[in-house]
Amino acid sequence: MKITLRSVATGIAGLALAFAAGAQTNQKRAITFKDLVSMHRISDPQISPDGQWVAYAVATPDYDANHLTRDIWIVSISGGDARQLTHDGKSDRPRWSPDGKRVAVLSSRDGEAQVYAVPVAGGEPARVTSLSTGADNQLWSPDGKWIAFVSAVYPDCADDACNSARDAAAEKSKVKAHVAEKLLYRHWNAWSDGRRSHLFVVAAEGGAARDLTPGADYDVPPFSLGDPEAISFSPDSAELAFTANTDKDEATSTNGDVFLVPVGGAAAPKRITTNPGNDWGPIYSPDGKWIAYRAQFQPGYESDRWRLMLYDRKTGRIANRTEDFDANVETFAWSPDSGTIYFETEEKFEDPMYAVAVAPGTAPKPVLTNSSNGDFGVSADGRTLVFTRTSLAMPAEVFAANSDGTNVRQITHQNSALLAQLDLPQPESLWFAGAGGTQVQGMLLRPPHFDPTKKYPLLLIVHGGPQVPWEDSWGYRWNPQVMIAPGYVALMINPRGSPGYGTKFVREISGDWGGKAYVDLMNGVDAALAKYPFIDGTRMAAAGGSFGGYMVNWFATHTGRFKCLISHASDWDEVSSYATEELWFADWEFGGPPWAKPELYRKWSPDQYASALAKYKTPTLVITGELDYRVPYTQSLEFFSALQRQGVPSKLVVFPDEGHWVLKPQNSEFWYKTFLDWLARYL
Repeated sequence: MKITLRSVATGIAGLALAFAAGAQTNQKRAITFKDLVSMHRISDPQISPDGQWVAYAVATPDYDANHLTRDIWIVSISGGDARQLTHDGKSDRPRWSPDGKRVAVLSSRDGEAQVYAVPVAGGEPARVTSLSTGADNQLWSPDGKWIAFVSAVYPDCADDACNSARDAAAEKSKVKAHVAEKLLYRHWNAWSDGRRSHLFVVAAEGGAARDLTPGADYDVPPFSLGDPEAISFSPDSAELAFTANTDKDEATSTNGDVFLVPVGGAAAPKRITTNPGNDWGPIYSPDGKWIAYRAQFQPGYESDRWRLMLYDRKTGRIANRTEDFDANVETFAWSPDSGTIYFETEEKFEDPMYAVAVAPGTAPKPVLTNSSNGDFGVSADGRTLVFTRTSLAMPAEVFAANSDGTNVRQITHQNSALLAQLDLPQPESLWFAGAGGTQVQGMLLRPPHFDPTKKYPLLLIVHGGPQVPWEDSWGYRWNPQVMIAPGYVALMINPRGSPGYGTKFVREISGDWGGKAYVDLMNGVDAALAKYPFIDGTRMAAAGGSFGGYMVNWFATHTGRFKCLISHASDWDEVSSYATEELWFADWEFGGPPWAKPELYRKWSPDQYASALAKYKTPTLVITGELDYRVPYTQSLEFFSALQRQGVPSKLVVFPDEGHWVLKPQNSEFWYKTFLDWLARYL
């Protein structure tokens, strides 16, 4: 090897660069709650009609005001500097006008959320809707003349004056009683006041809104977590399709159907699907020949597999395009030529994107893989996909790619400066044999500044649902990076019930809550201990929320292997937990109501094993919110009482102004501090 002065200089320079890079890496620090609450939360990217711009929503916690501020930003499809389009801190959900000159947003700048049209070139937003009951879920007609939206009104009110007077009288009255004569009288964190979400249209320039479902005693669309948009304009702007559940008892029914109604309101809505399961989210093909929608075939089962269906507008025939695709069809969108439908799905710890041809005989093909992708859209020329992408080490940002999945590039960088300062470990996959030898997947996170010569405590984090998987995606309510920051190893397992591993795997949780899923989780802990010598098996904790909280309660009564437990929004007594609102869930999971299947409710109810609490005496932190109507907060009170009566070290935290999730920034800070303090005390 020939050595020259130049090569020596180059080598010295290379060493200097390497040293600087190493120093920079070492300077990265563990994430804190302050970092988490400083991050911009990106969602809902919408590509402009000319394909040159992307509008998207940005939510940022305002710590002092104790809420999120929301504004709309736009960025070039090629990336670069983003521009803030709204500045009121109360704007959300951007939708482009067909000519690309305006963006319709929802804004509560003047009180109730209303639709505003914001000029892209600059200028003051123009208010479009003025109903006293507000507006939501807005959608521009293809011809640009109309904006459809929904508003919660009293079905027996013929006009807005009636709605306004009814609300004013309720506000003025000293009596604040909740009165119900049917089920689903409250939902998630709100009581029913008799109002129903109706479908409206209004001229794009504003004016009087027209109710297209007058008198309807059902919601358009029905509430569906994470699925706000279930309305669609026909390409000629003459018709709207929407989803509604018209069954009398919505608390026990998941039966959504697709309806059509003329924009002019000349006829009543027409039902076009009769599937007793759930038909959701109709979208017209650009050529007007088809209406695509998702369907679940099993009535009463909210976690049945979602299929992609096609309704032929000419013949009324319905075709299933994904019956042989053993995974959920999530968000979907048409290609401009009406020949292809793109959709997201769940696959192990990821959310890839697939494409399926409208013509029968072809299987869905992967487009974006090895990644977790969210909301997406297709450009008008069909060449570009715009979507959000996230991971356990990156909050969601907007990305773009060619329609075949090539040339993936990040076009927003709202959190890049902060992320550059943080040591955020990447997850690694762990496969092991679960109950019955079935292969189960886990995901492990090493702590920041990891030293392989050290021993670290283990935190097992159990997901909720139970049919909601852990994914390689960022979260704010339960952020594993914040949880491991003090120096813990996190283990997240997708046990029986988790989507992404086939229909059979999902169904095996129902009627078996403390069975195979519990074995899967325990086997996963054993597998991690066997594979990773840096885990200290004498210092382990477990935490979970919702179903994860249930499983923590099951741990408390079935094993003493953990040094401490954290149970959030958890079931304790499955019989009294029937005070939940969506009764179809309990009916499916336990085979009927408690009086019909008392043995199954008792078998899988942790309270039936309460005497074991004194045996294991695992210190337990119990957290709940008084506005939680999904898992009534009294469940946590009962659990805490059982812990205290049997001498188990325990602590109860109740948030009177939170529901199933802790959302307010200052409450969230207290939640994380209490969570980490509990772990530190025992680990």
